[in-house]
Amino acid sequence: MPLGLGRRKKAPPLVENEEAEPGRGGLGVGEPGPLGGGGAGGPQMGLPPPPPALRPRLVFHTQLAHGSPTGRIEGFTNVKELYGKIAEAFRLPAAEVMFCTLNTHKVDMDKLLGGQIGLEDFIFAHIKGQRKEVEVFKSEEALGLTITDNGAGYAFIKRIKEGSVIDHIQLISVGDMIEAINGQSLLGCRHYEVARLLKELPRGRTFTLKLTEPRKAFGEGPASWTTAVSLGSGHSGRETPAGGTQGQPAAVEDMIGVRSGGGRPGSGPQLGTGRGTLRLRSRGPATVEDVPSAFEEKAIEKVDDLLESYMGIRDTELAATMVELGKDKRNPDELAEALDERLGDFAFPDEFVFDVWGAIGDAKVGRF
Repeated sequence: MPLGLGRRKKAPPLVENEEAEPGRGGLGVGEPGPLGGGGAGGPQMGLPPPPPALRPRLVFHTQLAHGSPTGRIEGFTNVKELYGKIAEAFRLPAAEVMFCTLNTHKVDMDKLLGGQIGLEDFIFAHIKGQRKEVEVFKSEEALGLTITDNGAGYAFIKRIKEGSVIDHIQLISVGDMIEAINGQSLLGCRHYEVARLLKELPRGRTFTLKLTEPRKAFGEGPASWTTAVSLGSGHSGRETPAGGTQGQPAAVEDMIGVRSGGGRPGSGPQLGTGRGTLRLRSRGPATVEDVPSAFEEKAIEKVDDLLESYMGIRDTELAATMVELGKDKRNPDELAEALDERLGDFAFPDEFVFDVWGAIGDAKVGRF
């Protein structure tokens, strides 16, 4: 244990067998949710959104994942504003947008939109579909769920462990939003709060999950997709649902790009190859940054592993924030002070801070 860290107490894991993971999300890191006195559903602390004139003038192309024309959106600085822009473009209530994936219309949890969007990424918005209520008998301590959140108040299932309690329930699927547990609303909760509630449910008892699944397209499959070319920002080779604009609002038709015919998904130029990314922040304006360096990618991966080992959560955006805080620190004590100041709500244990310092140092010298 490093000298000077003895004042810090080791916190128990938020969860032990249930993971909580916002993929590349984690917007609002370190801000407690409704169960802890704030969060996505309550007042937000920090800087107010910048005025429109100061926001990045970047245009991104988007579609509804179940099928729609191509829309163009711009002028957002955080994930909530992004969902609002998508909803405005397609004339939907903002609350209908569950989560977004990058460069694929499928419910692919490895492609979740989180804190960063590549400047060449195409955004697919998954909206609410069928609602369902499922009774689950908790026969084991671990249910086999990995929970993520969208950074705007919705928690949903990222992964289901094969052979687990949940894996045997066909009605529960990856991508389902968890609306309530035993009648307690979870709207506005962070991923780790939902995971903790699931962990604390007593073994040997039945509980009720209220879920909403993403809307699915009719006849969805490779044959129903063509390659599109979108105008206005150099985007091309996108996967686009076939079927044209019939029945779509005029406001959406005004934003439709030009389609090519007969192509296969992914047959155009490589997706997501832009060298820059738009980084969305919970405090302050969005910024355009270079893609993470090899050192940063290695360090983030290792710190994310440490988060899972010590705290039972996975959160790449939190890991990225910790690497950013620690890469110029001279010793573990300086890192501990920076973490306490920025992420004090997590109460990271001393051993964890020391291992994070070591992981960042190893990455700097290529020791992975």
